[in-house]
Amino acid sequence: MVKHIGIVLFSEVEELDAIGPWEVLSTWTGYFPEDGYAVSCLSRSGGLVQCAKGLVVQAQCSFADAPPFEVLLYPGGQGTRPQLHDAAQLEWVRRQRTIVPLMTSVCTGSLVYAAAGLLSHRPATTHWASLDHLGEIDPTIDVRRDERFVDDGDIITAAGVSAGIDMALHLIVRLAGPHRAREVRRYIQYDPAPPV
Repeated sequence: MVKHIGIVLFSEVEELDAIGPWEVLSTWTGYFPEDGYAVSCLSRSGGLVQCAKGLVVQAQCSFADAPPFEVLLYPGGQGTRPQLHDAAQLEWVRRQRTIVPLMTSVCTGSLVYAAAGLLSHRPATTHWASLDHLGEIDPTIDVRRDERFVDDGDIITAAGVSAGIDMALHLIVRLAGPHRAREVRRYIQYDPAPPV
């Protein structure tokens, strides 16, 4: 039985927050189907979603027709800001928490989790420019300022933008082992060596 990983899309989502993990996870699930996972994107109504910098991507399903997920990944971007006060969106996030075994976020996706109450009394991180905001939303959060991602068992939060790639590789370690994660990392040739 296939286990599903869902990446949430919404208007003004930061491209790399979603597409970076998509590249990692779809490479894994596509080349190693024997591991038993599949990845897809979902949005509130399904269909096309315009990202923060103009890229338009397709959500394969809506919230209503999405499969049950083993892992849910919530990216960040400017589109998260109105969600912090969107009662319907926050209630949907809370419902997912009750049925999805592993909730993950990238960048300011963790702000939405905080606003929904998922990070209360837990360690978490976010984009460096939003670390103070994370603590303001819920002062009980143990804000980890210097960590690339924070694995707290059933919730994983990643720092900004490109940190989602590292977190996705960590997910593969958890779900299929370090050898598989190394294979995927080699295939996508992810070996950061910044020129500056």
